[in-house]
Amino acid sequence: MESINAFLSSLIPYAEWAMLIMVVGGGLFLAFYSGFRPYRYFRHAIGITAGKYDDPDDPGEVSHLQALSSAVAATVGLGNISGVAIAIYMGGPGVIFWIWMTAIIGMCIKFYSCSLAIMYRHTDASGNLQGGPMYYITQGIGPRARPLAVFFSIAGLVGFLGVFTVNQFTQTFMNVVDPDTTLATLGEFNWKLIIGIVLSLVTSLVIFGGLQKIARVATAIVPFMVLLYFGAVVIIMANNAGEIFPALKLIITEAFNFKTAFTGGFWGLVILGVRRAVFSNEAGLGSAPMYHGQSKTKEPIQEGLVSMLGPFIDTIVVCTLTAVVILLSGAYLEAESNGILMTLIAFEKSLFGYGDVLLMLVVAAFALSTLFTYSYYGVKCLSFLTNPRIGNWFNYYYVATITFAAVASVDLVINLIDLAYALMCIPNMIAVLYLAPRVNREMKRYFTQLKHERP
Repeated sequence: MESINAFLSSLIPYAEWAMLIMVVGGGLFLAFYSGFRPYRYFRHAIGITAGKYDDPDDPGEVSHLQALSSAVAATVGLGNISGVAIAIYMGGPGVIFWIWMTAIIGMCIKFYSCSLAIMYRHTDASGNLQGGPMYYITQGIGPRARPLAVFFSIAGLVGFLGVFTVNQFTQTFMNVVDPDTTLATLGEFNWKLIIGIVLSLVTSLVIFGGLQKIARVATAIVPFMVLLYFGAVVIIMANNAGEIFPALKLIITEAFNFKTAFTGGFWGLVILGVRRAVFSNEAGLGSAPMYHGQSKTKEPIQEGLVSMLGPFIDTIVVCTLTAVVILLSGAYLEAESNGILMTLIAFEKSLFGYGDVLLMLVVAAFALSTLFTYSYYGVKCLSFLTNPRIGNWFNYYYVATITFAAVASVDLVINLIDLAYALMCIPNMIAVLYLAPRVNREMKRYFTQLKHERP
């Protein structure tokens, strides 16, 4: 394990620079190239998500809300709880500022990529509509770009595993419940292995039911878990109201304190923020277009606007809530508390000693929703490389890796996913930037039509 981890660590510096250029550079280009128009239709995006413009006769499998819920369920998870803690542990409070900046840019990336997912939908061998990077690469750019789509799909077979979620949930359970002590009367067991097996079984019950079952479960879980987490944070913030502004001020001031925040200096801090933001909301990664490509709509721009809400919810809102709680509690000053442990300490300190138990319940909901939705991405990748029948076999591989992740080290899991994400960003962002003029033409048509339809 140590040799594998060392090998992955040696590759990450090369891949992360490519990700930085593609996500930050590409995202800034798209924001200016769009004239910032998608941001100005934020309210319209909420109306679309609420079903105001739904047409039951439109092609697709799921509603706008279900597509957004499924995509958010895959992103609002452990990355927003332990991922933020890892970022603060490695880069100090200032890294949150760069996570914000990446998320704002990421909203525009999501708009373009998910619009393309509808523009270049493909009917597979089973007669089902499919959308995602693989299809807008091959159909938008052309057959000559197929190697890019293959590269993306191969990287996705690793990147779309639920290993980080399982690893951090296992760590949460072991710290809060401490089964070696509380359940000692049952005998000595490898509790991490048992947790992995149980999660594998529970996940199997949902993911083998297909997209519509995943979407229904995600739509039921996501609002509940976000509200529960939000409620807990509101209580903590109310009890520490006088410290909220200083905490936010600390984030901004430390964002430019490159000497004390991170040994890598300016670019080291920015890269860390980009890595954790991409892990949080997956902007530029190419995952969300796979769900949004299934929406019941004929209007690509509508789905692009809906998808913009994802980075806002899971990064601007949820990640900020986590960061504020960690800073208010002072848990970030405890040098040994990395990953989910830091957030657990923060909640325990801030919620009368029972916050860690509440957080465990929230983490369980986050973990399950992420595990249920993430498998779909891998199925699509393998289906593209082979065919839909073989693609479904990804679920067996996916379930098997859940047990592995429960017993693996957090460093190995983080390095594995970070590398896969960086590799997936490269072909996806190349395609999005190349096809951006076509989205702009569609955007101009849609907004002109919308303006004429309004009273």
